[in-house]
Amino acid sequence: MRKSILATGALLVAAGLAFTGCSAGSGGGGDTSAKVLTVGMPNGPQQPNHNPLATGSASLSLGYAYAVYESLMQVNEIDPTQDPLPWLAESVEWNADSTQAVITARDGVKWSDGEDFTAEDIAFSIQLRKDNPELNIDFPDQYGDITVDGNQVTVDFTTGQYVNQVKLYKLLIVPEHLWADQDPVNWTDDEMIGTGPYTLKSFTPQAVTLVPNVDYWGGKPTVGQLRYDAFNDNAGLTTALTTGDAQWGWTFIPDYESTFIAKNPEHYAQVAGGGFGVDVLYLNNETKPFDNVAFRTALNMVVDRGDISQTAGYGVWPEITSVTGLPQPSGDAFISDAYQGQELEVDVDGAKKVLTDAGYTYQGEKLIDPDGEPVTFTLTNPSGWTDYLDALGIIAEGAASIGAEATVEPIVQDTWFNDTIPFGNFQASLHWTDGGSTPWNMYSNIMDGASYVPLGETANWNFGRYRNDEVTQALATYKAATSDEERQAALDVVEQRFVEDVPGIIIWSRPAVAQYSTVNYTGFPTAEDPYANPQPTGPQAALILSKLKPTE
Repeated sequence: MRKSILATGALLVAAGLAFTGCSAGSGGGGDTSAKVLTVGMPNGPQQPNHNPLATGSASLSLGYAYAVYESLMQVNEIDPTQDPLPWLAESVEWNADSTQAVITARDGVKWSDGEDFTAEDIAFSIQLRKDNPELNIDFPDQYGDITVDGNQVTVDFTTGQYVNQVKLYKLLIVPEHLWADQDPVNWTDDEMIGTGPYTLKSFTPQAVTLVPNVDYWGGKPTVGQLRYDAFNDNAGLTTALTTGDAQWGWTFIPDYESTFIAKNPEHYAQVAGGGFGVDVLYLNNETKPFDNVAFRTALNMVVDRGDISQTAGYGVWPEITSVTGLPQPSGDAFISDAYQGQELEVDVDGAKKVLTDAGYTYQGEKLIDPDGEPVTFTLTNPSGWTDYLDALGIIAEGAASIGAEATVEPIVQDTWFNDTIPFGNFQASLHWTDGGSTPWNMYSNIMDGASYVPLGETANWNFGRYRNDEVTQALATYKAATSDEERQAALDVVEQRFVEDVPGIIIWSRPAVAQYSTVNYTGFPTAEDPYANPQPTGPQAALILSKLKPTE
């Protein structure tokens, strides 16, 4: 039997006609042509690369790719248990073991150059990822045959994809008639021909402007113009949000209630949702000092997560307390029996004992490794990311408590995104993980041997280069399992190895947080109506834009 994700009639109407309630220039909502919605991101000036498939491109970094290109389905990452909403796909049907998906393409959709959107475009977009590993972050070496029959695409997978169904739903689709003759990895996609509600008007390294796609299948957009501004850091974006120069974005704002909300309580809001996403201190398992599990274990024992959450995170990012690293309450039902009730706590004396038992010694207060060398390392993250950098400072204090010298090194964001993280050019660096509807993504992003590549080669996940065949197999078993019992048994193995091997150090949970202003437009996700991840940098942007209406 197949699991079918179908639209009800009401959902189809809502999705297909969402933009028509108040068109730009129409009565009722007034002329919206002058009402610009400015989206801000703190990722610095961008290079002119609009490729929606290439990691690090400007269109993905600032988020405007998601207003031009669209996904197969809409997934509510705030509540992953909700059924997805059909979008470019009218339905997706999975077989019992999640090794095959049948996608039915939506009728009546056109690309912004007037060409018809078809099932062939879906098959082509998935085949691009299969043929180009650099673009295949979500299903590395896991695609089987991809075939088309009329308006349906059948995608076979080499392993079960129970945990990855939402990743298929979120894939952005590109037009075969334009991409077929291009190098999809290096093409900069200057015209951006998509199915989405907006088209590209202009680009500079600091600002990108989009205008409505008047022939959009969902109806003419009500937001008269979209502008994406690149700010150098969190502080720059915070200023823009508080002054109203940016009306939608996501950044870390210390004491956001007084810093941001209080500037305009009627119109300014910050919303956050749950899920399984976390921030993890990736440790380079293949270089000193983190090639020694004893040091990884000791550092984990002296990281004060409570202090980090309150001081660096101002309570916005909840503290992780379970030794399994699972965020709570989302992860409560997944904690192995062996680790129920076991919580993380700072234990300097215990950490020192772990080290001396493993052959480390001390010269005064200075920690010396078994090779006779002082233990030093660098903590690296982009300059301007104040919550991360403040967290690194507290981690460095923990390292000092066991005699290790840690230095916090802020670097250029573009370098971090495109060189430091993917190639493993770091000793320790904070980075997020995917969310998903189970803990699988979190652990896989940190530990999965299926994502392992040697240092110097591009890693999509497992940036710390952890390798353990038992864990790799358990993650594969979890993904292909057809029962909760089999999945939990596999997860027990993964959790044990996470606790005992410390491949990375999970710091805090990362709910989806966004800030917005309703001065010009209303309809954003709220705490009372969390219908989508509130951030503008994901496929959900098309759904959110469909719900925005000019403020009366």
